[in-house]
Amino acid sequence: MKVKVCGMKYTDNITDLTELSIDMMGMIFYPQSPRYIGKLSAPEINAIIEYTTNNGIDRVGVFVNEEIETVLEIVDKYALDWVQIHGDESPQYVRELNKRIPVIRALSIFGQEDIEKTNDYKGLFGYFLFDTKAGSYGGSGKKFDWSLLDLYKGATPFLLSGGISADDAEEILRIDHPKFYGVDLNSRFEAEVGKKDITQLKKFIKKLANE
Repeated sequence: MKVKVCGMKYTDNITDLTELSIDMMGMIFYPQSPRYIGKLSAPEINAIIEYTTNNGIDRVGVFVNEEIETVLEIVDKYALDWVQIHGDESPQYVRELNKRIPVIRALSIFGQEDIEKTNDYKGLFGYFLFDTKAGSYGGSGKKFDWSLLDLYKGATPFLLSGGISADDAEEILRIDHPKFYGVDLNSRFEAEVGKKDITQLKKFIKKLANE
């Protein structure tokens, strides 16, 4: 099972995170988010690129309703491997961006009709991220009804997000879906907003690996 840790904000915390067995590290480039990574210095950006590259961790940039040109500028600046789209962007927007870089399309889930929105993105080069529907952009820290995953019949793999905590390892390991790729971890593993509890993450990741 793959593990993505999102909402990273501080370079020293990112450095510590790269020592864990994770696959993807997410940085949020949405200024209204409390986890907005802001304007880092060139040495800080280079350090993030170096540490993640050396540890085989993909860099993911999270965007909300941003111009494609701006997204691609940040892709180049941070040497991003993936772009995660988390706003009201159209399927055409995603297809255009998908020509340049793999895309993780986040979809907010409450009921069957939200799962059916995946049909608008057939052929997506990347992944879906199923998150809990909330009143604003970004995560809510709450779970949706995971039984809805059984309604997804598409070909694109997905990440599970939304309120996953250290107590959910056993339930996650019971998920039996051919397109279940991995988990996206964020607020429930934080010591403070934007700063992850590395010890808690390490224990949880070991549980997922059945160690």
